[in-house]
Amino acid sequence: MWELTKSFRFEAAHALNYTTLGEASLEIHGHSFRAEVTIRGEPDPVTGMVVDFGLLDRGLDDLRKTLDHKFLNKIEAIGIPTLENLSRYIWDRLADKAPLVRVGVFRDSCNESCVYFGPKT
Repeated sequence: MWELTKSFRFEAAHALNYTTLGEASLEIHGHSFRAEVTIRGEPDPVTGMVVDFGLLDRGLDDLRKTLDHKFLNKIEAIGIPTLENLSRYIWDRLADKAPLVRVGVFRDSCNESCVYFGPKT
Protein backbone atom coordinates (compact mmCIF):
# COMPACT_ATOMS: atom_id res chain seq x y z
CA MET A 1 0.00 0.00 0.00
CA TRP A 2 1.31 3.45 -0.92
CA GLU A 3 0.40 6.95 0.18
CA LEU A 4 1.11 9.99 -1.94
CA THR A 5 0.66 13.59 -0.88
CA LYS A 6 0.33 16.61 -3.12
CA SER A 7 -0.03 20.18 -1.90
CA PHE A 8 -0.98 23.60 -3.19
CA ARG A 9 -1.04 27.11 -1.76
CA PHE A 10 -3.55 29.91 -1.96
CA GLU A 11 -4.17 33.33 -0.48
CA ALA A 12 -7.70 34.13 0.61
CA ALA A 13 -9.76 36.33 2.90
CA HIS A 14 -12.66 35.58 5.20
CA ALA A 15 -14.60 36.91 8.15
CA LEU A 16 -15.79 34.69 10.98
CA ASN A 17 -18.66 35.10 13.39
CA TYR A 18 -19.21 32.92 16.43
CA THR A 19 -15.64 32.96 17.74
CA THR A 20 -14.18 34.15 21.01
CA LEU A 21 -11.53 36.11 19.11
CA GLY A 22 -13.71 39.20 19.03
CA GLU A 23 -13.62 41.94 16.43
CA ALA A 24 -10.42 40.68 14.80
CA SER A 25 -12.26 37.66 13.41
CA LEU A 26 -15.36 39.65 12.45
CA GLU A 27 -13.35 41.97 10.19
CA ILE A 28 -12.40 40.78 6.74
CA HIS A 29 -8.86 39.46 7.00
CA GLY A 30 -6.63 37.22 4.92
CA HIS A 31 -4.38 34.22 5.33
CA SER A 32 -1.83 32.25 3.37
CA PHE A 33 -3.17 28.70 3.18
CA ARG A 34 -1.52 25.43 2.28
CA ALA A 35 -3.64 22.42 1.42
CA GLU A 36 -2.38 18.84 1.34
CA VAL A 37 -4.23 16.02 -0.36
CA THR A 38 -3.21 12.46 0.49
CA ILE A 39 -4.22 9.42 -1.53
CA ARG A 40 -3.66 5.75 -0.83
CA GLY A 41 -3.64 2.73 -3.07
CA GLU A 42 -1.75 0.15 -5.04
CA PRO A 43 0.11 1.15 -8.19
CA ASP A 44 -1.59 0.25 -11.45
CA PRO A 45 0.38 -2.65 -12.98
CA VAL A 46 0.49 -0.93 -16.37
CA THR A 47 1.43 2.62 -15.32
CA GLY A 48 3.21 1.88 -12.04
CA MET A 49 1.28 4.78 -10.46
CA VAL A 50 -1.36 4.92 -7.73
CA VAL A 51 -2.75 7.95 -9.54
CA ASP A 52 -1.57 9.98 -12.50
CA PHE A 53 -0.27 13.19 -10.89
CA GLY A 54 -1.16 15.04 -14.08
CA LEU A 55 -4.85 14.30 -13.53
CA LEU A 56 -4.61 15.16 -9.85
CA ASP A 57 -2.77 18.38 -10.72
CA ARG A 58 -5.67 19.45 -12.93
CA GLY A 59 -8.10 19.08 -10.04
CA LEU A 60 -5.77 20.90 -7.65
CA ASP A 61 -5.23 23.71 -10.14
CA ASP A 62 -8.99 24.14 -10.56
CA LEU A 63 -9.35 24.30 -6.77
CA ARG A 64 -6.53 26.80 -6.43
CA LYS A 65 -8.15 29.05 -9.05
CA THR A 66 -11.46 28.84 -7.18
CA LEU A 67 -9.89 29.75 -3.82
CA ASP A 68 -6.86 31.92 -4.56
CA HIS A 69 -7.33 35.65 -3.87
CA LYS A 70 -11.03 35.14 -3.13
CA PHE A 71 -13.33 36.16 -0.29
CA LEU A 72 -14.21 32.71 1.00
CA ASN A 73 -17.49 33.84 2.56
CA LYS A 74 -18.82 34.27 -0.99
CA ILE A 75 -18.21 30.62 -1.97
CA GLU A 76 -21.55 29.17 -0.93
CA ALA A 77 -20.43 25.52 -1.06
CA ILE A 78 -17.86 26.15 1.70
CA GLY A 79 -20.40 27.43 4.21
CA ILE A 80 -18.78 29.24 7.11
CA PRO A 81 -15.15 29.53 5.91
CA THR A 82 -13.45 27.67 8.76
CA LEU A 83 -10.51 25.30 8.36
CA GLU A 84 -12.96 22.45 8.94
CA ASN A 85 -15.26 23.50 6.12
CA LEU A 86 -12.37 24.31 3.77
CA SER A 87 -10.91 20.83 4.19
CA ARG A 88 -14.32 19.22 3.55
CA TYR A 89 -14.88 21.48 0.51
CA ILE A 90 -11.55 20.38 -1.00
CA TRP A 91 -12.36 16.72 -0.29
CA ASP A 92 -15.75 17.05 -1.97
CA ARG A 93 -14.17 18.57 -5.10
CA LEU A 94 -11.54 15.81 -5.43
CA ALA A 95 -13.30 12.68 -4.14
CA ASP A 96 -14.17 11.45 -7.64
CA LYS A 97 -10.64 12.08 -9.01
CA ALA A 98 -8.48 10.09 -6.59
CA PRO A 99 -8.64 7.56 -3.72
CA LEU A 100 -8.46 10.17 -0.96
CA VAL A 101 -7.31 9.35 2.57
CA ARG A 102 -7.18 12.84 4.03
CA VAL A 103 -7.19 16.52 3.19
CA GLY A 104 -5.33 18.97 5.39
CA VAL A 105 -5.61 22.74 5.36
CA PHE A 106 -2.88 24.70 7.12
CA ARG A 107 -2.40 28.30 8.17
CA ASP A 108 1.27 28.01 9.04
CA SER A 109 1.60 31.66 10.10
CA CYS A 110 -1.07 31.04 12.77
CA ASN A 111 0.18 27.55 13.70
CA GLU A 112 -3.28 26.17 12.86
CA SER A 113 -4.44 23.26 10.76
CA CYS A 114 -7.30 20.87 10.20
CA VAL A 115 -7.28 17.42 8.67
CA TYR A 116 -10.44 15.87 7.22
CA PHE A 117 -10.66 12.10 6.77
CA GLY A 118 -13.83 12.00 4.70
CA PRO A 119 -17.48 11.53 5.49
CA LYS A 120 -18.45 9.37 8.41
CA THR A 121 -19.62 6.01 7.11
